[in-house]
Amino acid sequence: MSRSSGDPGGPGRAAGEPSGRDLVRVRAGNRGPMTLSGTNTYVVGRDPACVIDPGPDDAAHIEAVRAEGEARGGIAGVLLTHSHADHSAGVDRLGAPLLWGAVSSTDETSWQRESETRPVNEAPAEFEVIPTPGHAADHVCFAWMDVCFCGDLILGEGSTIIPPTAFGGSLRDYMLSLERVRELDSTLFAPGHGEWITDPRAKIDEYLAHRRDRERKLLAAIREGERSRDALLNVAWDDVPEVLRRAASVAMQAHLEKLEAEGLVDPAELTA
Repeated sequence: MSRSSGDPGGPGRAAGEPSGRDLVRVRAGNRGPMTLSGTNTYVVGRDPACVIDPGPDDAAHIEAVRAEGEARGGIAGVLLTHSHADHSAGVDRLGAPLLWGAVSSTDETSWQRESETRPVNEAPAEFEVIPTPGHAADHVCFAWMDVCFCGDLILGEGSTIIPPTAFGGSLRDYMLSLERVRELDSTLFAPGHGEWITDPRAKIDEYLAHRRDRERKLLAAIREGERSRDALLNVAWDDVPEVLRRAASVAMQAHLEKLEAEGLVDPAELTA
C-alpha cells in the first residue's frame, strides 16, 4: 500500500458513516505506512450482526468491536476478506465464530510465504462471496445489499501492494479481480483501509490505469536496455517515498512475473 499525505481518521468508531445502511465502521489504532489510518472493521446488520475483518489483536479495538456487536443484538460470526494479520489476528480475542476465511500471523509486511491454513467457508446467505485473488491468494470481497466490502483489493486512498507469487500475490490475478468487481451493482465500497469509496467504478478505473502506467514505464525502460533492478525501480516507482521503497521492490517483482508470463521480459537478464 502507499500512503498519501494528510490521511484522515484515527482509532475508534469512525465519523462519516454512510446513511441508510445498517452498518458501522470501527477503525483500529494500527496506523502506519502500510495500514494508512488503521484497519477498518465493519459491524454489519443486527439481531445478530456479522463482523468483517476484526483487525489486529488489540484489546481496545476488539472491545470497541464487541460493544458495537452487543448493541446490535450480538455477533453471529466473523468474515475475513483475507488472512493477513492486520485483518485477521483479532479473531480469537473477539471470540465469535469464524464463518469465512483463515487467521494468519503474517501479512504483506512480513515478506514471508503465506502459512498453510484451512479456511472456513460458511458465509451467511445475505453475503455474496466474490473471489478476488491478487493482493493475497485467499482474498475475497463480500457484497451485501449495495455495499462491497473490498478488503485490500482497493483502498480508500493510495494503492494496495501486490506481492509476487512466492508471497501469495499475482498481478495478473489482481487485474482480473478489479475487472470482476467492476461489474458489481454496488454503489459503495467499504475498504480495509482508508475512507468510503462512493464512486466505485471511477476508483477501479483509476487503479487499473495506475498499474498499467507502472507496467508501461517498466517495460519501456527494459526495452531501452536498462537491466539494473535498482534503476528500473527508480524509473517506474519514482514517486514512492523511501519508507515504502522495499514494498515497491516487491511490487516490481510481481510486475516482472506478469511480463515474463506474457513473454515480454526475461527476469534472468536483470541484475541487482
